[in-house]
Amino acid sequence: MPICRASPNRAAPRPDLRLAAVRKLNDAGIPAGVICAPVLPGITDKPKELEALVKAAADAGAINIYANPLFLKQCSRSIFLPFIAERFPGLLPMYERLYGERDFGSQAYRKHLSALMSKFKKKYGIGAPGPRGPIRERSEGRTDAQLELF
Repeated sequence: MPICRASPNRAAPRPDLRLAAVRKLNDAGIPAGVICAPVLPGITDKPKELEALVKAAADAGAINIYANPLFLKQCSRSIFLPFIAERFPGLLPMYERLYGERDFGSQAYRKHLSALMSKFKKKYGIGAPGPRGPIRERSEGRTDAQLELF
């Protein structure tokens, strides 16, 4: 039995609501970006979908975006891999290759995901090629509008 469980009554906010929050924060002078995690190999890592995500983040005024690939500690691997076998059986051999006994997947996959994100970030003018240093200008001072957010 899993040690912790998500409550069935709790759901993460919809992506459009999250992006609206990013827009509101940046409009108020509070630098905000997007972290996409975990990116699931073969499931949520299609280039077309990642590009759409980067474009949506840029349209929302995000100062940066970062995609973090799935990592599988031993305790989560024992639950997640059977889920993949049941729901996405065709992907199981890929997951076994990528992760094997590694928590963070293969270095080649991580580099591939990073390169895709860098390409899309450059195309839409968001963030820097790596996970640090926004390209976008950002306001340094707090404004009265910031108080309305809380």
